[in-house]
This record gives sequence, structure tokens and C-alpha cells, in this order.
Amino acid sequence: MKDFGQNRPEPQPMAIALEEANLAFDRGEVPVGAVIADADGKIVARDGNRTLELKDPTAHAEMLVIRAACKSVASERLGGLDLYVTLEPCPMCASAISFARIRRVYYGALDEKSGGVDHGPRIFAQGSCHHAPEVYGGIRESESAALLRRFFRARR
Repeated sequence: MKDFGQNRPEPQPMAIALEEANLAFDRGEVPVGAVIADADGKIVARDGNRTLELKDPTAHAEMLVIRAACKSVASERLGGLDLYVTLEPCPMCASAISFARIRRVYYGALDEKSGGVDHGPRIFAQGSCHHAPEVYGGIRESESAALLRRFFRARR
């Protein structure tokens, strides 16, 4: 993970990803939101987790926005586009990010238990990984982590 840095402005799409995470929370889903945007910050796709709603274990926020962005640009490759997500992507999502050739990944909270980027299998560091995006973690980390803690505290 690269340090996002103190002097760089926060990407606006991350604020929208947090909005999507809050909407997922309101739906009773694990509150993770994601956005795919171009280099100018124009939103191509946005969504939040919908695994319960869709009865689909692959309906993670990242997977949903990757699918929507691929339809929007009429390609299975999303080179030149960036992903903003409120939680470190899991191994499944990290693999899809690699296959889609996403340029950069910006994420909020670390996921020491189920992460697949900077924790766990570290998908982008594997020799079998065909494309490794630039990764920037810790963006609005405290807000992202607080929302997740609030969600899971209510279920325990």
C-alpha cells in the first residue's frame, strides 16, 4: 500500500463511496460502498453491498461497480479508471480488479481478517497476478471503520 500523503487532496469519489456504504447499512447489508471513476473524478459506476438483497455471495460493492462500469464502457477492461472502496477488497474482489485492469485502487478501512490486498493472500503481489493496480489505503479510514464497527456491534 502506498501512503496517500498529507499534501494530496482527498479524492471526491471516496465521499460518494461512503454515501453508498451508508445506504448499504440502511438496507441491512455490510456497509461497504464503491465507486469507479475516470481520472477527472467523473463517476462511471457506484453501488454498495447487496449480497442479502440479491441472494448472491458475489454481490460485493466492488463486483457490482466493476460489472456496471464494464457495461458503461462496453469493455471487460477498465484501464484508465480508478476504484474507490470503503474497505480493503477481499481476495475475490482483488482478483476481479486485476482482471479488469483497473488503474488505481483507493480504499478506506484495513481488513486484517478478510482483506486480499494488503492482508491475507495479497493478490496483487502474487506471481500469477496479471495486473497490479496502484493501491492507496487509509482514505477516510476512521469513518469507514466506524461505520463497520457500528454495523457489527448492533448484530452481536
